[in-house]
Amino acid sequence: MDRRIATITLVSVIPAVFETSEVTASEVWLRRVELRRPESYLVEAASGMGKSSLCSFIYGARSDYHGTISLDGRDIRSYSATELAELRRRHLAIVPQDLRLFAALTALENVMVKNRLTDRYDEATIRRMFERLGIATRIDTPVGRMSLGQQQRVAVIRALCQPFDFIMLDEPVSHLDAASNAAVAELIGETARANDASVIITSIGNRLALDTDKTIRL
Repeated sequence: MDRRIATITLVSVIPAVFETSEVTASEVWLRRVELRRPESYLVEAASGMGKSSLCSFIYGARSDYHGTISLDGRDIRSYSATELAELRRRHLAIVPQDLRLFAALTALENVMVKNRLTDRYDEATIRRMFERLGIATRIDTPVGRMSLGQQQRVAVIRALCQPFDFIMLDEPVSHLDAASNAAVAELIGETARANDASVIITSIGNRLALDTDKTIRL
């Protein structure tokens, strides 16, 4: 699976728990949507419209939907467990809304767990990321003792510690002020451009301060 992914295509996708009447105004559900690298996308949605579900579906973490999601024409449901693991290691990165950090591990340890799987950066480079996002003094703090805004920044750094064609960020700055938001956006933007990759951002309010090519309403 060395070839890079150029497109993610959704055809007639709808979460299994949704009724058709709930999504009549959606530009995603029950439509044909093509996400092309390296274009970047803002997915706007009201609460409960399935933005976290959308990210999980594309990531292959959930399959409780109707319709088809394909990567360069291949249905993601056809991937084996081994292929999905490789997909997530080299092609798809994610910052989930619930972050999924290990509370007992330090901020640096949380990032290094991921970086050891991908061998993406040396530790000095990762420490510079912490400095850029204003959390260098918390690098040896257990994540469970950090604020939600600090945890979000740790999750962003962890997600960037891999090659990727598409990175999905599910409300990644909901607990950040404007200055921290701008720092996160700059780091994500730089890394995405270096990867010639797409950024997919979801938002219901405080959105990542990163310019996107297209806005899609969920």
